[in-house]
Amino acid sequence: MLELDQLVKQFGGFRAVDKCSFSVRQGTITGLVGPNGAGKTTLFNLIAGAFPPTAGTIRFMGEDVTGLPSNALFHRGLVRTFQIPHEFHRLTVLENLMMVPPSQPGESLMANWINWGKVRDAERAVEARAWETLKFLELTHVADVRAGNLSGGQKKLLELGRTMMTDARLVLLDEPAAGVNRTLLRKLEEKIQILNKERGYTFILIEHDMEMIEKLCDPVVCMAEGKVLIAGDFQTVRSDPRVLEAYLGETQGEGA
Repeated sequence: MLELDQLVKQFGGFRAVDKCSFSVRQGTITGLVGPNGAGKTTLFNLIAGAFPPTAGTIRFMGEDVTGLPSNALFHRGLVRTFQIPHEFHRLTVLENLMMVPPSQPGESLMANWINWGKVRDAERAVEARAWETLKFLELTHVADVRAGNLSGGQKKLLELGRTMMTDARLVLLDEPAAGVNRTLLRKLEEKIQILNKERGYTFILIEHDMEMIEKLCDPVVCMAEGKVLIAGDFQTVRSDPRVLEAYLGETQGEGA
């Protein structure tokens, strides 16, 4: 589904991503781990089209998408979430979901005057889909709450829900466990597994919570200093001496 070939991202004299190559198979949950400063989020930004790579190639669904902007990738089914959720904090939870689907007829002023029936029907369909998403995420009780008033865990669930309002094929999850209490984290893990196994979503997951990585991810890719150290199953990556050295003094003793 996704192929990264010798990706490089240079910021002045600093190389944040250094000849990074790996592939993601359709239907998998790939874990992306590594110490702080390893280049994980920069790599996500390259994949998601936040900025172009200095060198290298990105292929998505067999197509060269190197340098395409985020909006073009969104329409191809490649979407991402953020470590700090980017909700529309003054809109309700339901409205946040209804904002997501692209090319809604109601976005046209002329359509609201001439084809108001089509606009109404489309809005009802989007609202129905939003309610289905809220039911799946068990968030119906906060549907009319302003998104900015949600807890950290609820915001992460909302971020996941927004990806469900698109025709997503590949979802990049950036530290979904950050700031989430253990109860909501277990729920978030459950929803990710269901979306993967029952609805065919493919995920790449950046995470420091190794329990979550072990539970959800196969394969696991470990980065350090902008490079891929190793890729394989969790136990193989966990026991590799290079991985232990990369984490030494940071997450040693946490199963990294």
